[in-house]
Amino acid sequence: MPTENAVGPFQFGQHDVRIERRETVFQGFFRMDKLWLTHPRFGGDEMPLFTRELFIRGDATCVLPYDPDRDEVVLLEQFRPGVLGREQSPWLLELVAGMNEDGETPEQVAQREGQEEAGLQFGQLEKICEYLVSPGGTTELIHLYCGQVSSEHAGGVHGIEAEHEDIRVHVVAFDEAVAMIADGRINNAAAIIALQWLQLHRQRIRQSWSAP
Repeated sequence: MPTENAVGPFQFGQHDVRIERRETVFQGFFRMDKLWLTHPRFGGDEMPLFTRELFIRGDATCVLPYDPDRDEVVLLEQFRPGVLGREQSPWLLELVAGMNEDGETPEQVAQREGQEEAGLQFGQLEKICEYLVSPGGTTELIHLYCGQVSSEHAGGVHGIEAEHEDIRVHVVAFDEAVAMIADGRINNAAAIIALQWLQLHRQRIRQSWSAP
């Protein structure tokens, strides 16, 4: 049972953090900043000045392409260097995804990346959620959607050569995609969240999106 003086979550906000110094320690394809900061503690005193490195990633948009008539999803296979050194293949099955550029809405990013990465045009887009990827070390926020497509002619190799993209498009039965989560063939957060969301909302989505 909570005590009489129990405090609920979100006692503190942005204004409670004091950044004494900020320095960009790396600027390449991505950026890394070092922060010297402090903030109040739950016990009432203040944290001593400490440092953190922060990966400045920006926001991104990810979309699970779904054909409600054929009950199929479209997944993209591409190389990811963050998987190097692990026992699994560094070629992952993922969603359509891209970084949000200045002035773009997530829906505009979804349509742009659908064309560039998979040759797909989304009909309806339904927002699933927004989530922080790894807030202990990076600023990245994901805008996650499910997008209506026809998977009948989806496939092939796509991507922008100048951005070193090499993307193979796969059409996968929905049940098989879910099985890939269970056996570990799909183990990236955006794909897992989106597919499990579709498990919960699939009947409604099929009724709403299917051709009359």
